[in-house]
Amino acid sequence: MPEFLKTYKITKDWVDYNNHLNMAYYVLIFDKAWEVMLEKFQMGETSAKETNKSTMVVETHTTYNNEVKENEDVDVFLTYLDHDKKRLHYKLEMIEKSTQKLSATIEMISLYVDLKERRVAEFEKDKLKLMDNFISTNKSQFTSDLKFTSKLKK
Repeated sequence: MPEFLKTYKITKDWVDYNNHLNMAYYVLIFDKAWEVMLEKFQMGETSAKETNKSTMVVETHTTYNNEVKENEDVDVFLTYLDHDKKRLHYKLEMIEKSTQKLSATIEMISLYVDLKERRVAEFEKDKLKLMDNFISTNKSQFTSDLKFTSKLKK
């Protein structure tokens, strides 16, 4: 089973005049859910504040598979993760909780960044170990339907 990240309830503010989740909020939900993994890998908000190192998304591919409406709950899962010395490649899925239908996916490439210098940096050994251990444990569960397979420099 993919790695569960977080559940969100779709609020009235997130719904557009078509009476479904506005496309911008799909990305917001994915971004907030991804923060769970960034914190696990010591690269999220805490890292940005304490070490001036974090990640920045540079490319995305999003699919909108099924409508999500106000008051519905969605679960977000990590379905793929890989990295090189400076980049993360990952894919998330959003599942509408009551029907278990795939609502959306997002695949992203992020760079690891030194925020003081505003330059791309290499991952520290401890972060590489955290990611590699996670990948090793979960690799058999990862999806293979990817758009950015050639973006990492291994």
